[in-house]
Amino acid sequence: MSGFDWPTLMRAGLRGLGLSPAEFWRLTPAELQLLLGASPGNAPLARARLDELLAAYPDTKKETENGGV
Repeated sequence: MSGFDWPTLMRAGLRGLGLSPAEFWRLTPAELQLLLGASPGNAPLARARLDELLAAYPDTKKETENGGV
């Protein structure tokens, strides 16, 4: 049994999104989900994760070999 409801997906892609059959079949399942708005995507960056990134990659300037900044 397939994990996809192809008739419903095809209706959504062809009728709902106005894709041609060739366009529909060139899409990956992830791309189709994104176009249909069904993909949750990434969660917004939380402050704790931002602090982790700032600690790992601080915004500091390093001097170059010729003494410039």
